[in-house]
Amino acid sequence: MTVVNLNKFRKAKARAEQKAQADENAAKFGRTKAQKALEEARAEKDKRDLDGKERE
Repeated sequence: MTVVNLNKFRKAKARAEQKAQADENAAKFGRTKAQKALEEARAEKDKRDLDGKERE
């Protein structure tokens, strides 16, 4: 018979569940640095284009 510390077991289980949730959220909502930079560059270009059209 093996003695198991229930507190350690519960904490390990909670950590595993939190890690799984974090991985799921990262896949669902996360963007890479390159994706963020591309999106920012496109937004800046759109803003410049719009400003150029307003001045004409």
